Amino acid sequence: QVQLVESGGGSVQAGGSLRLSCAAPKYTYSGYCMGWFRQAPGKEREGVATIYTGGARTYYADSVKGRFTISQDNSKNTLYLQMDSLKPEDTAMYYCAAQYFGWERLCPPSHVRYGYWGQGTQVTVSS
Repeated sequence: QVQLVESGGGSVQAGGSLRLSCAAPKYTYSGYCMGWFRQAPGKEREGVATIYTGGARTYYADSVKGRFTISQDNSKNTLYLQMDSLKPEDTAMYYCAAQYFGWERLCPPSHVRYGYWGQGTQVTVSS
């Protein structure tokens, strides 16, 4: 069982920044895909950014490219999502997810490919 714990959500005005953190077991930092997903009320869960741990390949949704940055700190067993230039449409519950894939690859943005999930952290951006 992989336990993921998110933190760092909150309320900000448009144009502001937030950094989300996801604490994960040490072994998820080798051979795993990890990612940030979000779900707004009435909408499907979407992949925001993914990263292959142990490598550096990343994926970003078009809607967040140039504004969000996914990164990992192996020394702290923590995954981050730096969110800058936030927009009201970024408002959603944000989830951290992980799945073992074994070999380095571009990690998929589809939530159905991930088996381990955190409890979520709310991000609200006001205009």
